[in-house]
Amino acid sequence: METDGLEWLLVPVRQLVAWGAAGAMVFGGVVPYIPQYRDIRRTQNAEGFSTYVCLVLLVANILRILFWFGRRFESPLLWQSIIMIITMLLMLKLCTEVRVSNDLNIKRRSFADFDLNYFWHWSKFTDYVQCVLTFTGVTGYITYLWLDSSLFVETLGFLAVFTEAMLGVPQLYRNYQNRSTEGMSVKMVLMWMSGDTFKTVYFILNQAPLQFSICGLLQVFVDIAILLQVYLYSSYPQKPTSHTAHPASTKAL
Repeated sequence: METDGLEWLLVPVRQLVAWGAAGAMVFGGVVPYIPQYRDIRRTQNAEGFSTYVCLVLLVANILRILFWFGRRFESPLLWQSIIMIITMLLMLKLCTEVRVSNDLNIKRRSFADFDLNYFWHWSKFTDYVQCVLTFTGVTGYITYLWLDSSLFVETLGFLAVFTEAMLGVPQLYRNYQNRSTEGMSVKMVLMWMSGDTFKTVYFILNQAPLQFSICGLLQVFVDIAILLQVYLYSSYPQKPTSHTAHPASTKAL
């Protein structure tokens, strides 16, 4: 009788924990970008944030959504991708507006120029939207044609999570180029690491596709590497290396 009463109490508790974990998965991924977004708005300077982080997450989450059509996974992971795409578009909009307002004399560039030297360095937010829509349309059509191929679907899933695992690499490289982490939100990276750790544990416990767990661990290692940069560049300041490359290379990656 006592066991039945205890079980009656545990069932709603387990349900609440499950809902809490699902909610953390859906919205937890966007939380790290709140302090970075606020810092950029406050300082009107986006140079410390790599907009290629947005590119990586847009590509990864679009591919993950397409993967869902071939191999259904948990709904929270699907909603997480949708929320993340919206968040990255908002980050891109802010960064573009700030960069253009600070560089009034630079030549305006657009997606329609098809100039690879200025890829992802366009002057209007609408150019980024056009690029995202083009990528979604092309990959969506290819997925539709090959949806019956299990090899294609599994490869698509791997590409989705592997691309997301490379999330911190643009920021890691930018910090290395600058020999500094100034302008980068340390809170954002700490939240990356805590979120990636939680996410990886969630993947393992819920028996998500193997690709998810492996690439989740890779993300955690990249986050740790960025935090090591924060320590090294603050404890042992270094002069930034000079770059004489194309002007586009001086922009935030």
